[in-house]
Amino acid sequence: MRTLKVLSLLLSYPETEMLAALDEMTAVIEQEHLLLAAHKKSVLALIDTYRGVDLLDVQEAYVALFDRGRFLSLHIFEHVHGESRDRGQAMVNLLQMYEAHGFELSTQELPDYIPLFLEFLSQQEQTEAVQLLHDAMPVLSLLGARLTERSSPFNAIFEALAGFAGEPEALADILQQAATEGEDQTLVNMDEIWEEEAVSFMGAKDACNSQTATVSPITITPRDQYLKAQYRSL
Repeated sequence: MRTLKVLSLLLSYPETEMLAALDEMTAVIEQEHLLLAAHKKSVLALIDTYRGVDLLDVQEAYVALFDRGRFLSLHIFEHVHGESRDRGQAMVNLLQMYEAHGFELSTQELPDYIPLFLEFLSQQEQTEAVQLLHDAMPVLSLLGARLTERSSPFNAIFEALAGFAGEPEALADILQQAATEGEDQTLVNMDEIWEEEAVSFMGAKDACNSQTATVSPITITPRDQYLKAQYRSL
């Protein structure tokens, strides 16, 4: 399922390799037919936004969107456990799941980094990938809703994932949360927000539980090395 690999690349920090692979990424989306027609159109439009751009400009925009707050963090368990000790155990469980599938793990990126998770799913059987992705949809749908509130074209990725794996049961509550929660106050209230306690995810702390060691893997590499390896195998 190379479409999931393309979505992983689009959600990753932009690098020269991505700008050089736009035509190949477009071909994958058009030829694989994994996405619904409307979602395919939106993803292709997102790819087109990278054509003719300055790399430094898109890197700066990416950091401003995803790396300067918690609302749009691309780490799944941050939205479930915050900085509590429960997040550490969830990471251990996730690593065990990856290792059970024979993947070699390295450091730098945390295992719940969404682009890495999508890269892993792209290598699984479709039935298993759908199930694992659906387990994570409460978080992914919240991110997609927040991006929609910001009129960001990146919402196309999360809408496409929902079309592939199915929307979460609590979608109405998720959309309401995104529409009414206000601005991300991470930088303003840093000390209070990063206290060591679990955050509430719409009252459902276990909405995206870590999996057991019998489910599946992901290769964890430094962000730049991970991206280069992806483009070579696209």
